[in-house]
Amino acid sequence: MENHKNNPLADRMRPETLEEFLGQEEIIGEKKLLREAIKTDKIPSMIFWGPPGTGKTTLATIIAKQTKSEFIRISAVSSGMKDLREIIERAKIDQRLGKKTILFIDEIHRWNKTQQDGLLPHIESGLITLIGATTENPSFEVRGALLSRSRVFIFKQLDRKNIEDIIKRAIKDKKKGLGLLKVKINKKGIDLLSNVSNGDARIALNILEYAASVSNNIDVEVVKEATQKASLMYDRNGEEHYNIISALHKSMRGSDANASLYWLARMIEGGEDPLFIARRLVRFASEDIGLANSRALEQAVAAYHACHFIGYPECNVILSQAVVYMAKCKKSNELYTAYLNVVDDVKKYGNLPVPLHLRNAVSKLMDEVGYGKGYKYSPEHNYKEKQEYMPEKLKNKKYLKD
Repeated sequence: MENHKNNPLADRMRPETLEEFLGQEEIIGEKKLLREAIKTDKIPSMIFWGPPGTGKTTLATIIAKQTKSEFIRISAVSSGMKDLREIIERAKIDQRLGKKTILFIDEIHRWNKTQQDGLLPHIESGLITLIGATTENPSFEVRGALLSRSRVFIFKQLDRKNIEDIIKRAIKDKKKGLGLLKVKINKKGIDLLSNVSNGDARIALNILEYAASVSNNIDVEVVKEATQKASLMYDRNGEEHYNIISALHKSMRGSDANASLYWLARMIEGGEDPLFIARRLVRFASEDIGLANSRALEQAVAAYHACHFIGYPECNVILSQAVVYMAKCKKSNELYTAYLNVVDDVKKYGNLPVPLHLRNAVSKLMDEVGYGKGYKYSPEHNYKEKQEYMPEKLKNKKYLKD
């Protein structure tokens, strides 16, 4: 694996062996099944799920170096069925030559149903071994049939010690890191850099690289400046991430379309996952608009699907449309507060019994006990029947306005 001097520091410092790999001990630690599978070149099809910068691509690259399989890497963002067909034909040739093929698909959640289904017969036949990487919950974004044929490994954010070790390694490394530049960083600088990176090795190294371009003596102030420049003061996994989504939500709630667009742009330009934003819009549509405009939910769901189909950069205007629509809508939190009040009563009263007249008598004994007795079938009463549907303790209770 080449580490060209002009490549970003994060690429140059990518570990090339299991011994260099930091973090994810529960997955790749000594005597763990995956580590043994790599050593014996018996790799199962796998899905790597976890936050950015936690080693998913790095581990896949190590597998490529330490196995005898042909290793093909693609991104789901820029590839499709045509690429898959070409890979399958190449794998067939390699199979005839006695070689196995490992296919690594980065951001596999970006592939649609048809594309994911296209993998199935070739995984089942053993023609290819799949390694898919995703930041999204595979239960929702990866086809069930594909999941059932793969092992899912959950990657966790790197801890502070891991990040500190990565920073120190980059400072000292004279071949791939900053060693020849004689860069120094004090303990407070390391502590701050470890904190703002929030378990993401790539963020830590990106900030460190920028800081080293500013000064050979890196302290807290240099790290702060580098953080601002490197990430537009937006950290996808840290406090600012939640601050800005909160600002977007409150701006839409306050019907300020201009401020809503601004906070949206901060998130988009900071590299936020468009599906995360779209999911928050879906929630907002019911929580803050709700019964005042039921079309808002349709708009939000449509925006989510559109973002799923086309991704960045094209979906930025789709998110903008949805955000402005939400901001300009009439608002009502009646549904949201009504549900909270219901939950309070559920917790207060516990499992209140269903009134007998609302129960179905599915046996003779139930009929004799009185299940269903006195129930008024609404269509027969032109939907104007007077009938109690609440448990006895909540009789005539109102959560919503009439």
